[in-house]
Amino acid sequence: MLDIIKAFIYGIVEGITEWLPISSTGHLILVERLIPFEGTSEGFFDMFDVVIQLGAIFAVIVLFWKKIWPFAFDRGERGGRWSFIRPDIMMLWFKILVSCVPAAVIGLLFDDVFDALFYNYVCVALALIIFGIAFIVIENWNKGRSPGITSLAEINYQTAFIIGVFQLIAAIFPGTSRSGATIVGALLIGVSRTIAAEYTFFLAIPVMFGASLLKAVKFGFDFTTHELVVLLTGTLVSFVVSLLVLRFLMGYIKKHDFKVFGYYRIALGIIVLIFFGLNFV
Repeated sequence: MLDIIKAFIYGIVEGITEWLPISSTGHLILVERLIPFEGTSEGFFDMFDVVIQLGAIFAVIVLFWKKIWPFAFDRGERGGRWSFIRPDIMMLWFKILVSCVPAAVIGLLFDDVFDALFYNYVCVALALIIFGIAFIVIENWNKGRSPGITSLAEINYQTAFIIGVFQLIAAIFPGTSRSGATIVGALLIGVSRTIAAEYTFFLAIPVMFGASLLKAVKFGFDFTTHELVVLLTGTLVSFVVSLLVLRFLMGYIKKHDFKVFGYYRIALGIIVLIFFGLNFV
């Protein structure tokens, strides 16, 4: 029962931090140190903190269904069959696949290497701080400028690939924040905040499904009943919290910039350095 309560807390943290550009990894390693699971097998947490992202992904699918589902349903003369494809949404998915290429290729080849080299508190803290500074600098630089891309349709394949390169940075350095990296990249090349956020959400669907499957395969599907209940609890809570956070964020960025998240990242990075530094002294 104690592990289930912990999974509930993890799900809240994941649902909040996955979509706000503040790094779910940076928060989860703190939570894991403070309230680690006790009745699970070795390697379970490494799989758990990735797979519960599926809850966050389903929240995106539910909220943005009309913007991402490319098939139209005709209940008329064609007898209620899937009758046609919306070309604008199909084009969007082709661009999303282009954005996935850098992280998919490099991530699959070197995932274990990156984890061994960079999955430590120093790298996570530095990534939090560096990208926090980047948010502040870019938002100050963008102040008074008009974005060149104000709709999803205006994102071309070159723009999609550049955003994918920034996503690769997040794949290499834990603590960068996948959403944070892609939003920073999008803002740099003239994408509006709202479109940068939406594109980041949609890009997360194939990326996080793939990452969750990869981690589950590495761990193996031989869960104990206890582990399965813990995993499902974290995933469900992540889904519910993500619904609320996504609604909040889309309303927030229409009137505010991302600098507050930059300051928060810097503060969190310093906290991570101090907390883990003191524990290792």
